[in-house]
Amino acid sequence: MLAAAISASATAVLFLPVGVGVPAAHGLAALSLLERARTAAGRVRLRLALFAGSVAAGGLNHLAVSQLASFQGELTGDRHFGLQLLAVTANALCLVVAIAGVVVAVADGGTTLVGLRRVLDGWMIAGSLLTLGWVLLLHRADQSVDAFGSLQDLARVVTDILVFGLLVAMRYSLKRPERTATTVGVLALVALSASDMMRILMPAPGTWYGIPCAAACSITGLILIAVAPWLAGGTSVVDVDQRIMPVVGVVAAFVPVAICVLALTAHTMVGGRTNVVPLVLAGSLLIALGIRQGIIHADHLHITREATTREALYRALVDGTRDVITIVSLEGRVRYVSPAAHHVFGYRPEDLLGARLPLYCHPDDLTPLMHAVETLRQEAASGIRGPGRRVSCRVRHANGRWRHVESTISHHTEGMIFSSRDVTDRVNRQEVLEHLAFHDALTGLPNRALFTDRVAHALRKRITRAAPPAVLFMDLDGFKAVNDSAGHAVGDALLIHAARRLQASVRAEDTVARLGGDEFAALLEGEAGTHPLRAKDVAERILSALTQPYQIAGNEALVSASIGMALALPGVTPDELLRQADEAMYEAKRAGKGRIRMHSPQPRQTGYSPSPEASQTATPLQSSDEPAAHDLGRGPHTAGTRNP
Repeated sequence: MLAAAISASATAVLFLPVGVGVPAAHGLAALSLLERARTAAGRVRLRLALFAGSVAAGGLNHLAVSQLASFQGELTGDRHFGLQLLAVTANALCLVVAIAGVVVAVADGGTTLVGLRRVLDGWMIAGSLLTLGWVLLLHRADQSVDAFGSLQDLARVVTDILVFGLLVAMRYSLKRPERTATTVGVLALVALSASDMMRILMPAPGTWYGIPCAAACSITGLILIAVAPWLAGGTSVVDVDQRIMPVVGVVAAFVPVAICVLALTAHTMVGGRTNVVPLVLAGSLLIALGIRQGIIHADHLHITREATTREALYRALVDGTRDVITIVSLEGRVRYVSPAAHHVFGYRPEDLLGARLPLYCHPDDLTPLMHAVETLRQEAASGIRGPGRRVSCRVRHANGRWRHVESTISHHTEGMIFSSRDVTDRVNRQEVLEHLAFHDALTGLPNRALFTDRVAHALRKRITRAAPPAVLFMDLDGFKAVNDSAGHAVGDALLIHAARRLQASVRAEDTVARLGGDEFAALLEGEAGTHPLRAKDVAERILSALTQPYQIAGNEALVSASIGMALALPGVTPDELLRQADEAMYEAKRAGKGRIRMHSPQPRQTGYSPSPEASQTATPLQSSDEPAAHDLGRGPHTAGTRNP
């Protein structure tokens, strides 16, 4: 778009007369600004409309001045005066409306000191321009040039420079992606200022290879103004920080004084006349500069006091919270740790300063922690301030124990800020609740829900491994008699002892569960479940352990057990496998209790052919008229308690 604007200006300069090209460029810029204002809203619309009015007034001024120059000897007194009045009025409107447009673009508000500082800034800008203009006017008067034309040219230069300074201030008040339009506006003002300066310094129209330089600069600047509102940031709202002033803002206050000094020095060196007006203007600028710097100092004192108060408030909040606040540089070095670290982790904050991440973090939790830290580092390097990251990890306490910690990691001016909270108690309570949900409260063994899940998991593993699991279903024979005669406390103790014997009779990878009452189950995986004979060995070992006497509260309790077995076949579900083992257990009870029975599967429609051992219905692993291998002759009629 900029290239097209420059090409259009070059075409206008080459093919249009000066008296037509410059006013046409004024009209084009005014129409472009009005069209863009029509699509904007609020303060932006008013700003663009004022700029359009300023450009239109400038075009009217140029037409009036051109008429005066073209028909200088032919105009009557009234017509000459009318054109002069029109030129002056249009020039004044151009100046006032342009400044109003820039002022409207800047956000209102601020303290009394800020308002007074703005007034002084405005006077310093205007005073420096008036001083420069007066010196130029004296220079033109020394050359016996038309005073009215000099005033007209001077007013245009003053307008250009003033709006230029305000646009530069606006540019640094916008975000970086929104500065394009303002930057193009600044370039346009540079071109217009150069054009007006040429008209002042060169009494005759200057040309370069036949190209009128002043007209070329004017047309280029006006076309850039026409393009600017359509670029990025052309309709952005400018919000100026009211109090915090950057270093460039403090240094810029000396620029108007420097302009006055340089203008007066240059005028004196070339032998020009000097009167009291520029000296008074320069003196007022020095006084305004001193007052302004005092206001800035006073405002900074107020800001310092407010910052101290806020810092004390924030420090009280940080020191009083139970959360640990840690500030870490982007290189991973600790810059600050709140006092809560001593209470939560047992470390003194001063001992942690300078340490590097990861800080006492559990090795298994390093990956998510460092991934979050690296993400924030990359965002900071690219200028992005994304949302914070939440990380859970374990941190070693000063006493050597691991504490569960939840941390929110966010961006900070010095790197990253960690807000960490000790959630060990909550995690422990959650683990207890999860344990109670899937374990028997009396024996601590898995309950029916967890056992069913383990069976389902074992069946899923069988898809990729040949060894089928086996399920043992056990019921204590004679437990009711012991529970009724000796009491529930003895019955509970007996169940606990039975659970321990069950756990000792299987391997660590097998699962033993209490399904309810005096019913237990065992899941055998691997080699124990591969063949019925191996599962039988485990069942016999369990039966032998459960039928041993129980020493409880000085009494001896005697019970036995009935055990049903079921091997997992292809396609069987967890519920079906448990039901099969349950049916085999009841078959063992019907056969006389204290025995082991294995479920005999029926042939499936899938073409599965059972093994010869399973070809008979409810085939026992031992003869039903013979006692179990580990039956010590104590059936249900011998169950009970006795003194040792």
